[in-house]
Amino acid sequence: MLPSQDLVLRNAGIITLDDARPRASALAIRDGVITAVGDDDAALAAAPNARVIDLDGACVIPGFNDTHAHMEREGLKQQRPSLAGVRSIADILDRIRAAAARTPPGAWIVTMPVGTPPFFFDGPQSLAEGRLPNRSELDAAAPNHPVYIQGVFGNWGKPPGHSALNSRALALNGLDETSAPRCAGVEILKDADGRLNGIIIERNNRPTVEFDILPAVPRFGFAERLDGVRLSQQLYNAKGTTSIYEGHGSAAETISVYRHLWERNELTVRAGLVVSPSWSDLTEARRIMRDWLSTARGAGLGDRWLRVSGLHIAYGGDPTVACCARAHLPDTGWSGFVEQAVSPADFREACFLAAEFDLRLHTIVGDQLHEIVPLLEAVNARYPLKQRRWVIEHIARARDADITALARLGVLVTTIPTYYLWKGGRRYLDEADGGSHIVPHRRLLDAGIPLALATDNIPYDPFFTLWAACARQERTTATVIGADQRLDPATALRLFTVAGAALTFDEDWKGALRPGFAADLAVLSDDPTAVAVDALKDLSCLLTVVGGRIVHEA
Repeated sequence: MLPSQDLVLRNAGIITLDDARPRASALAIRDGVITAVGDDDAALAAAPNARVIDLDGACVIPGFNDTHAHMEREGLKQQRPSLAGVRSIADILDRIRAAAARTPPGAWIVTMPVGTPPFFFDGPQSLAEGRLPNRSELDAAAPNHPVYIQGVFGNWGKPPGHSALNSRALALNGLDETSAPRCAGVEILKDADGRLNGIIIERNNRPTVEFDILPAVPRFGFAERLDGVRLSQQLYNAKGTTSIYEGHGSAAETISVYRHLWERNELTVRAGLVVSPSWSDLTEARRIMRDWLSTARGAGLGDRWLRVSGLHIAYGGDPTVACCARAHLPDTGWSGFVEQAVSPADFREACFLAAEFDLRLHTIVGDQLHEIVPLLEAVNARYPLKQRRWVIEHIARARDADITALARLGVLVTTIPTYYLWKGGRRYLDEADGGSHIVPHRRLLDAGIPLALATDNIPYDPFFTLWAACARQERTTATVIGADQRLDPATALRLFTVAGAALTFDEDWKGALRPGFAADLAVLSDDPTAVAVDALKDLSCLLTVVGGRIVHEA
């Protein structure tokens, strides 16, 4: 990682998001910290020996803080051969043959899904034949290799996912005509004569097929995950992201990857992680919270580059899926977290345990906020939650009474506008109130709830998420969901930059561009507060600085 530089950025349009000085034309950086914000003369005087960069009027903002980033997975996508651009089975077989030519005989060939990345919405429908190649066609292309074309990871796009395997791959996984998945939502297809044709259809959002019936498919090991995060950092930095927060939780293996990079001074994105536990029952949960998670209590343990605080506990989930997934640990597939299945009763008890041992709770609520709020209120009666900074994530539908309760409890909230409004908004097109209570940003802000935005890695582009929060358009119809909840770009920008610092107890030194704060910033192709909403998703990042280090330069 490059050392911190003394820098002066001048001739710029700086959006500081500091109420004391909202706009400026220059700033100075020394030892990774902003030392002056104002005009050119003030900045030059504060760092007389600094490298001076004339930005020719470009817009400067605080770096994006992606508060539900899943940064651990983006770089993994480039470790497997891409099928992007294929239009027929013949095209796929050409790529399989090419992969076979450079792969030792007997070694696996595992590709990314069919469809147009990053979402793969079109899947096999993008092919002339409307289907994936079958086992016989794959056998002909790679007779000496097991071949697996993976199905789409539903968090990127939409189920169903379609996988394809050749005969070697089927045999190595022990699949035959008598095989049956343990997990619901998985279908192993057969020909008219009852023989497996190599195609598997998965209708679950997060695929279970590899954990359930494909144990022989190669997994991402520690080395692959390490290289994946290294690449992910570059990609996130190139979008102006300087901090992430992984509220969905990180498995032990994922935390180890970040620890490895932190020890070697290789982090270029400040990372706040949350523990994703792998306990099997409440007895084990109590023991682990009491005896093993002391470092994650309260604000957690770490420094300004890596901090681990709190834990994620799921509400709901499929016990069979969780059991299958845990059997494959430390591998977590694409998720990076441990799959959980927690009943409402167990969730309630886990909440009380978390409060007892001062472990911040993070949970995803979707349309179930009304079920979770009473549980939080019960915990609050015994262990007051204010100042604990518990986090509610992935809010979809929220009633006014529940929003009022969250404000009273002092709970923090993160939202994923791309997930529920754009990608999955179709289910909310017929709301009686027009969608005013779906991802209700304005209602949350009006209630005084600390709120931050995130990408959820679908995609990892913060400009697309800014657009989704302001436009609130559903993907297939462009229908606006909850027009009265649209954010203006200035507010959305604040929620996507400075607001996230509170999640890691860092609001006193990180976020706004002000003297004494970390020099974490992005230089953009245009001012997001001055362009039309539809232009937000077309913005780009020209320069990214983290801790005074230039980590991306277009």
